[in-house]
Amino acid sequence: MTDVACNTMRAAVLTAPGTFELREVPRPLAGRDEVLIKISRVGICGTDFHIFNGHYAAENLPMIPGHEFTGEVAELGEGVRDLTVGQPVVVDMNIGCGRCFWCRRNEILNCPDMQQMGITMDGAFSEYLAVPARLVIPAPSDIPSEVLALTEPLACVVRCARKANITFGQSVVVLGAGPIGNLHVQLLRTIGAAPIIVADLSEERVQMALDVGADFGVTDPDALESLVRDKTAGRGADVVIESVGLPARYRQATQLIRKGGHIAAFGITGAEEALDLNIVETILQENSIKGSVAGMGQDMHDALTLLAHARIKTDRFTAASFDLEEIQQAFDTLSERPGDLKTQIVI
Repeated sequence: MTDVACNTMRAAVLTAPGTFELREVPRPLAGRDEVLIKISRVGICGTDFHIFNGHYAAENLPMIPGHEFTGEVAELGEGVRDLTVGQPVVVDMNIGCGRCFWCRRNEILNCPDMQQMGITMDGAFSEYLAVPARLVIPAPSDIPSEVLALTEPLACVVRCARKANITFGQSVVVLGAGPIGNLHVQLLRTIGAAPIIVADLSEERVQMALDVGADFGVTDPDALESLVRDKTAGRGADVVIESVGLPARYRQATQLIRKGGHIAAFGITGAEEALDLNIVETILQENSIKGSVAGMGQDMHDALTLLAHARIKTDRFTAASFDLEEIQQAFDTLSERPGDLKTQIVI
């Protein structure tokens, strides 16, 4: 294990789509108002998989990906006073200027100077990472690192529910029962949404969603609308969360919401994909659609609180792990392991 006193560290560099190289690279230094984090666990996100396959952020390669991470404070930069060495932490991966209109509103992704760890700049598939101290969140010492590494993906789900104004007694359809879809279901159950209906082509993942709180599940897209109508007194769902990123599912969402319903646009599609909306119908029925994809600011704190108080069942998210040296294998086999809701890299 590389010591903090050394000036190099191990890192998994994605040199080209589909190819990781384990390299010895310069260890970053904690600059003013920065903290050096000794990484312990990093989750593989769907975005990481898109980057790995060359579908996203290919212009930033070669790069060290990874943004769903936890670790401990290894070194404090000048001016950092509210953190201590050895403290377990999680980190908000979204870096804004902190001064513009959007940063003041906690809409960091719209900041003109926005950067994201592991996406637009080097991230956490490495032994150390230097980050702005203002984005470091102390974590309880009794939470296992594999659970702490779920803070960032859960924060994304928290933000989606917040943006959609979901509350108790609302009917919600979740399109997609992958890792994020499963977290959507669990958070909706905590909020008190009812009924919760989940749809996915995978019977295994639908069953996992039912196990953690979905009321109804379906694997046949053609049978979904009749199920939704049946379980909502014919009205349609109050909210539909698209968590797959397919234009066909977004089109389906418009048919599943009730009059005055809401579509939470969460799944990322291709950059050129568009959604046709019946404008008059949208206006007269007072339907709405709002995008949300990354948790930030208070979303991270709320997600950590939920994990600290065991509001989320995490067993299926923490069962699969690979050492940093095995990262190529972890990515190569990811799509072959649908039962592993999350795969984590142990540093």
